[in-house]
Amino acid sequence: MRLIDHEPDAIDLRTTPVHLGLGSRAKPVEGFAWDPEVLRAYSAAVAADGAEGRMVTLFDGDGLDDHWERHPAGDELVVCLSGSVTVTRDRDGVPDRVVLGPGEATVNPAGTWHAVDMAGPASILTITPGLGTDHRPRTETLPSENAGTSGPPTP
Repeated sequence: MRLIDHEPDAIDLRTTPVHLGLGSRAKPVEGFAWDPEVLRAYSAAVAADGAEGRMVTLFDGDGLDDHWERHPAGDELVVCLSGSVTVTRDRDGVPDRVVLGPGEATVNPAGTWHAVDMAGPASILTITPGLGTDHRPRTETLPSENAGTSGPPTP
């Protein structure tokens, strides 16, 4: 995994996220994977950006999310590009759902547990603060503070 300066070619955000960092820098993340070792390397490479760093990623999918996540360092933007997605947030034990169609977006506030479900084939773009991100398996309707343990910090 390495950050690339000044990439002149097209970037596929499905496989190569872009890190937005301090100084208004945008750096593609070559060799990125949702793997603990790569996530640790990415976190170390962008640590100097602190809570201001963001990862821009495109996801294609179909079906229910398998985990809850939250981003204590800042808000996350979720944009539906195609299809239909439902973002469910845990608001003090009460599900708060918003349905997005193409071109619509929502903001997951900092520290709020959330999951994204895709109704049929769909694509979303996310702009996510990575510092301190927590994950929990989606074994219950909503994650309570005492359910399970948080996963490794990821971007």
